[in-house]
Amino acid sequence: MTAAVFFGCAFIAFGPAFALFIFTIARDPLRVIIFIAGAFFWLLSLLLSSLVWFIAMKASNAEDTKVQKGLLIFGVMFSVLIQEVFRFAYYRLLRKANEGLAAISDEETSPISGRQMAYVAGLGFGIISGAFSMINILSDTLGPGTVGIFGDSQYYFITSALMTLAITLLHTFWGVVFFEGCEKSRWWVIAVVVCLHLLVSGLSLLNPLYEGSLPPVYAVTVLMAVWAFFSSGGSLHNLSLLFTSKRSEVESS
Repeated sequence: MTAAVFFGCAFIAFGPAFALFIFTIARDPLRVIIFIAGAFFWLLSLLLSSLVWFIAMKASNAEDTKVQKGLLIFGVMFSVLIQEVFRFAYYRLLRKANEGLAAISDEETSPISGRQMAYVAGLGFGIISGAFSMINILSDTLGPGTVGIFGDSQYYFITSALMTLAITLLHTFWGVVFFEGCEKSRWWVIAVVVCLHLLVSGLSLLNPLYEGSLPPVYAVTVLMAVWAFFSSGGSLHNLSLLFTSKRSEVESS
């Protein structure tokens, strides 16, 4: 049973993200480099926020529950802001790198578009974020012990996997929308991304009240998926052409 829970939660949390990586990134060396660099920038943000969290914990009273709860909320919000700062820093770095690639290219154009870089960078942020949030939980699924034996929720593992999946996809969508906002100097777009990131992270503090956290998080995920689709150049006309071609293929077969 423990192996089934482990693999089930792992596939739920990382299956879609790794499928995106394999089919859209793995075959292109340049995309792999951008992906790994994006994950590295997220790790740098985690290192900085962890350092601030460690100092705050050492400077506070460990026996004061109100202070500790306040520090938890502060740590979550501060970590989100640091992640978005590093996302912007990574955008600036990629923009300089893109200009350099275009300068040395024979066709005087970059081998990768800005929208593609935004997608790859966002997926790098998302997968490494999901890995750090889920890896310890996955190790616990292998036992020993039984979830909920002392009256706690029995859905801890599955809801954690679903939350990790949402966060991973959200980072991808946020990356696409955030980079577009930077390219077009639409600072309100960047502000919306940051606010939604704060909202989703704040909703995770409601756990184990999962019915109060998961539905809103997935509502935000669907909203960001639609926004990222149109930001990356998608349109209703493209969707209609896609479904029309699929229907034609089915009828011809």
